[in-house]
Amino acid sequence: MTPEVSPGYAYGQLERALRTTASTSDAAVRGRARAKAGRWREVLAGMADGTLEIGSRTPVADTPAWVTLEVAHGGFATGRYLAEVPPRPEELAAAPGAADRERLNLWYLTDTGLAALRAALATESYRVEFPEDAALPVLAWLLDHGHAEAALDLLAELRPLLHRLRLAPRPGAAPRPTGALVRLSTVGEVRENLRAVTTGPAIAAMLETLRVWHPLFDRLVALWAETVEGELPRLTAAGVTGGWPCRTWPQDWAARRAQWLADHATARARHTASTAHTHPKGNFARLHRALLACEYDSAALTGRDVGWIRRALANTVTKHGEPGSERRAALRSVQAAVAARPTHAELAAVLAGRLDAYPGDGGLPSPDPLDGDFPPHLVAKAARAVEAPVEELVARGIITSGDVLATVLPQITAQLMAANVEDERLAALYAQTYAAFRRRRSLLLLDLQHQVRFEELPWIRALEPLRARRPTAAARQTLTQTVLLALGSFPQAILPNTLVRELGALAKQADCPMPLLEELAADIFTGTFTAKWRTAAVVTSRVMAGTLYARYYDLPAAWPAPPRPRWGLRPRTAADFAAACEARAGKRGWSVAANGTVIEQSQILTTHNLAVLVETLGLRSRLRSAAPELAGEGFAWVVRRLAVRTSNPYAQGQLLKNIAYAWRQGIFFLSFCSEEQQRAAVARVRELVGPDHRFAPAVAGLAHVVEGGRFTAEGFVAGGTGRRLLGCTTGPHWCRSEG
Repeated sequence: MTPEVSPGYAYGQLERALRTTASTSDAAVRGRARAKAGRWREVLAGMADGTLEIGSRTPVADTPAWVTLEVAHGGFATGRYLAEVPPRPEELAAAPGAADRERLNLWYLTDTGLAALRAALATESYRVEFPEDAALPVLAWLLDHGHAEAALDLLAELRPLLHRLRLAPRPGAAPRPTGALVRLSTVGEVRENLRAVTTGPAIAAMLETLRVWHPLFDRLVALWAETVEGELPRLTAAGVTGGWPCRTWPQDWAARRAQWLADHATARARHTASTAHTHPKGNFARLHRALLACEYDSAALTGRDVGWIRRALANTVTKHGEPGSERRAALRSVQAAVAARPTHAELAAVLAGRLDAYPGDGGLPSPDPLDGDFPPHLVAKAARAVEAPVEELVARGIITSGDVLATVLPQITAQLMAANVEDERLAALYAQTYAAFRRRRSLLLLDLQHQVRFEELPWIRALEPLRARRPTAAARQTLTQTVLLALGSFPQAILPNTLVRELGALAKQADCPMPLLEELAADIFTGTFTAKWRTAAVVTSRVMAGTLYARYYDLPAAWPAPPRPRWGLRPRTAADFAAACEARAGKRGWSVAANGTVIEQSQILTTHNLAVLVETLGLRSRLRSAAPELAGEGFAWVVRRLAVRTSNPYAQGQLLKNIAYAWRQGIFFLSFCSEEQQRAAVARVRELVGPDHRFAPAVAGLAHVVEGGRFTAEGFVAGGTGRRLLGCTTGPHWCRSEG
């Protein structure tokens, strides 16, 4: 069965966005939710009228694959071109007579426009926000260097979209870290985010209550307490005891009443965050209403009204103490201390102020400006601007996952890619274009289609014949260091797709070909694998032969020779690999869950890139020294995740899948350890889990294999309780929690 992209997912996302819009009181959150809802409406409208073909690498009708599209969550194109933006005033000012995007793009083809592009290239005073921004500068460079035919071919390909796309960069120097330094955001971006921090409605209401309404309430209670004859009322088991209010009226009581009412009116006009004091049955509201009725005495009050005044006084005196008492003063002192603490929004403003001393388009040379008593989440937000080697950002916890690592890696890769361009000015443009291209969001694709590649951009394709074809030692070194960093810092996680794509770019630059694999989506999986999956499986069987991993997952000792190419063409798919995965998964029929079991087997047979990277980059010796620690960290992560409880079936499935990923990674690393180290690792996990835990069978299964045993065909230990851990099933998982 060939799956099709259903609009059901898009409808679900639209519903979620609309629900957020209706339920949130945060204006910023509501604005973002409305924007999301708008994007999903565009997706659904395009799917309905046929202008969007979700699942294709050209999902927008009459649009070439290289155009940068707006892509919603899950890879759904909305139909909008990101580079289709109205001309900015400074663009129009530089191009006399240009009133729209087409005329502006055509102006750049005049002598004056080409001169402006040359000047920008010479001074590097431009910013490539979208890859399309580099198109006309490349055309200008081609004309200047005697490649008129290539320039005309490029213009012919761009001509149908001159009226829609911005094809020249914005003015201004591009923020670019120096050397091997990287950052997640610029100082300016971080400053803007910090100044956007607001105090939540609940916190604002609490602080207003402590700072404004509690002091007013205490003055109100004191006013009414002065009218009580005898002891102040209190609550006892027998009811309200003590004196009655409205029996005695001090001489200046009316003046102080008027002053309180004036202060209350001012506070009500200025402070609207809290509404607790306005509840009609609350002590504050009852005493306030009574005060309004008593200008000089209680003549306007009924006996019931006076009774409610007495009850309100009894409530607050019993709970908090009499006005002016040590008990009440101690409570208000604690509350005043809480109210005096700066809010997160105020602290964020302080951090933003510190960053004002640094250029907005650069980074922080050190984290020193972030020192102080700031909440960790604000420090983490500000630390995104710290500029340092990638290893330092990982060590500081600024880069927290492989996905985040993948977002900064293009800053290094772009410079390595540009090293093959002889002309320094063109190399700088090339690097900026590559970085912009890597910011494109991936599309949801079916039928083994691949994402648009960098060299498919027409202006980059025009430069390919002019680039020097020389592998760089720096690219291989960066590739090796990045792999070791990812494995050492996040040993529990498979390499995410974003990082796999960046590693592929580095491998190509280093002339180090290897079959790197991305994680497949079960809901659009067609049951077919490309030939590189089989190639990776062959490498895995060879590298892992005789190891703990091979025994635990029952890897094939070898793969038969692939079918001979017909007419000199290598097969694009690997039918025997797909059949092996289905047989190992016991797949029967099509379902998302069944697809998941097949995909998991494909990852097992290939170690999902680990064996290929170790073999190709020669990492065996380095891995052996680090393997015990990496395996231990992976297993410890598994134990921590086992403590997570959820009743949501989807969340449970994701949790178990991630646990199985981490378990598999740990077993891979453990395969490079000695038998003694393997036994010690199992003993530590057994001690952490305990004999009666639902995960104990997985630990027993691993212990059995460490001692040389094997699982049955069904994945059990014969005559024992141990079993092989897999993450995907077509029914209830034996290791699921009860929520």
